[in-house]
Amino acid sequence: MPNIRHTPEAPTRTQELAPGERIDPHRHDDHQIVYAGSGVLAVTTDAGTWFAPGTRAIWVPAGCVHAHRAHGHLALHLLGLPADTNPLGLDVPTVLAVGPLLRELILACTRAPHDDTPERGRLRAVLLDQLRASPQQPVHLPTPTDPRLAAVCELLHRDPADPRGLAALAAGAGAGERTLSRLFRRELGMTFPQWRTQLRLYHALRMLTDGLPVTTVAHRCGWSSTSAFIDVFRRAFGYTPGDHQRRD
Repeated sequence: MPNIRHTPEAPTRTQELAPGERIDPHRHDDHQIVYAGSGVLAVTTDAGTWFAPGTRAIWVPAGCVHAHRAHGHLALHLLGLPADTNPLGLDVPTVLAVGPLLRELILACTRAPHDDTPERGRLRAVLLDQLRASPQQPVHLPTPTDPRLAAVCELLHRDPADPRGLAALAAGAGAGERTLSRLFRRELGMTFPQWRTQLRLYHALRMLTDGLPVTTVAHRCGWSSTSAFIDVFRRAFGYTPGDHQRRD
């Protein structure tokens, strides 16, 4: 990432982002929790993209170069934590489940004024306890480096509804099916079907946030039926696509 900005202290604040607005690549010497109260947040590093609707937060470790992008109107809550405060021991970006209590704690801690009162210290202590119990979520699109794998991934990014299997995609990329299958596991840490599901969920979140009907999103993202899409979405995020649109 070029033109990397260094802000030693990770800010704690609430920030509004318009649909499509970005925060350019930067890094902090602190850890940071990033939570979208509305819309869908995408955090991108050289290793990939992590995405989170309102029931998820993203942990960004100290020193990690990252950029933000808003899908839909984003109420962005940023919470900085000292580099020696790492309740989950995480050294890579990670998506975390956000229950009702953790959500309220994040909102309270990111509201102004950001002073060091005893009350705020107690809020942060409870927040850290909640973080320790927060399940990690596999909502991540790793970035491929092998050019053959990158070609296939880019093709599906352009058309997530492309129905072709790995054998047909491999032929177009000049690689064998077994080779690509190994590359998905080795470089991206998941099988081709798992990666494609993550890709489709990512695009589905963006389309839902843009207000497209659930049936249209299911079709454009390649699900065989609207009910199949709703089932996969609910298992991934804990609520239905319709609920997602009502949240925003």
